Amino acid sequence: MIKYIIVDDEYLAREGMQINCDQVPFLEKTGEFENAILASDFVAQNEVDLIFLDIEMPGLTGLEFIKSLTKKPHIILCTAYPQYALESYELDVIDYLVKPIKFDRFYKAVTKVRDYIAMDNQPTAAIDDYQDTFMFIKTDRQYVKVFYQDIHYIKGMKDYVVIHTNDKKYMTAMNVKTIHSQLPPDYFARVSKSYIIQIKQIRSIGTDTIYTDNYELPLGPSYKENFIDKYVKTNLVSR
Repeated sequence: MIKYIIVDDEYLAREGMQINCDQVPFLEKTGEFENAILASDFVAQNEVDLIFLDIEMPGLTGLEFIKSLTKKPHIILCTAYPQYALESYELDVIDYLVKPIKFDRFYKAVTKVRDYIAMDNQPTAAIDDYQDTFMFIKTDRQYVKVFYQDIHYIKGMKDYVVIHTNDKKYMTAMNVKTIHSQLPPDYFARVSKSYIIQIKQIRSIGTDTIYTDNYELPLGPSYKENFIDKYVKTNLVSR
């Protein structure tokens, strides 16, 4: 079941949303709020999978509410104002519904949430064949399959990472430590505070630089010893 709340300052709008929700068997209501401040307290203390959220509300707007969240559920914006669509997608909302909301459009949005949650809950497969192993990352409001063998390196940028592959770059909301913990350690190494490299890409190693055919990455002093011990000394040809 997907646990949801409705946040809208208009009573009739909340009632209309409830009518739609009642027709979907995999939705379970856990709360209803007339402003974002009350909803914020509830989300911080309870398990919420999905928020149906209005934008124009007194006190704290829907967009301001999204920006304030530290624990962010899936969000479907429901508003009479289509001009906020672009800004809302930059906040990584699942969908943007313009009032009055037709049920078929509503159902399409909630099934998208169901699919995203199902994909998030899939266990990570064991790595038996590196050439055919991949991961899914969430970027641009969709899940993208990225094969490990195509990754050159990963660069961290605060709460985001940029994955550089053979021909594309993908940005996703995740820090370097988190994505490194989910990569196969035999094939990927963290070489500095901000960089992870695929071992197969390395061509040579300098004092504080790692070289590949196409780029140079810094070898951080606090990562150097562990990197050399694990990936260089174990394959070093002795005299």
